Amino acid sequence: MALVLAPEAPFTEWLSELDDLIRRSPGFFVGRAVILDVTKSRLGKSDLVALIADLNARDIRITGVEGADPSWLGLGLPPPISGGRATAVVEVDGAPPEAPAEPAAPKEAACLLLDSPVRSGQSIIFPDGDVTVVGSVASGAEVIAGGSIHVYGSLRGRAIAGSMGNSKARIFCRKFEAELVAIDGLYKTADEMQTDLRGRPVQARLDGDAIVTAALD
Repeated sequence: MALVLAPEAPFTEWLSELDDLIRRSPGFFVGRAVILDVTKSRLGKSDLVALIADLNARDIRITGVEGADPSWLGLGLPPPISGGRATAVVEVDGAPPEAPAEPAAPKEAACLLLDSPVRSGQSIIFPDGDVTVVGSVASGAEVIAGGSIHVYGSLRGRAIAGSMGNSKARIFCRKFEAELVAIDGLYKTADEMQTDLRGRPVQARLDGDAIVTAALD
């Protein structure tokens, strides 16, 4: 399971948008396998080398490259990858959106509902709204949502809510055993959490610049 980055020209603007994402959610790329898909980018070898260096400077470690000439890769560059199936794509559009001619109708709130547990090694990314897991999130798994996260079982992995800059997002779970919780770029690891909350129903929310966890029972 890997996150896919698909750069678009002009790359300076694309990198600037990526910097905005990292500022909002500093832990977004931590410990993640990332594939660089340059299939539609029409990059030369020197451009590709420079782009990988720019990503490395942002602590984004590229584990493979798709769509590049295989003869360019190796010797210090990530290996070529082909035939993979991306689990998620981060698309960054540097062009500002056009102003609508008329006020847009309100959109229905987006929500991703998962009827099965999130297993170790899986990464669920849903930047458009809330994620609800009817089951548990295993140790070594992660759920990343633009809105709130609801887990109707044990939360043992990582839960990252408000990933696109939503400070009102919250995290709810029936049994709290999380490795990490994060909201709007602020995070708290298991070592920093109250021991008396382990194994209990818990909610996590922001209070200023701090994550507050409280029992729901």
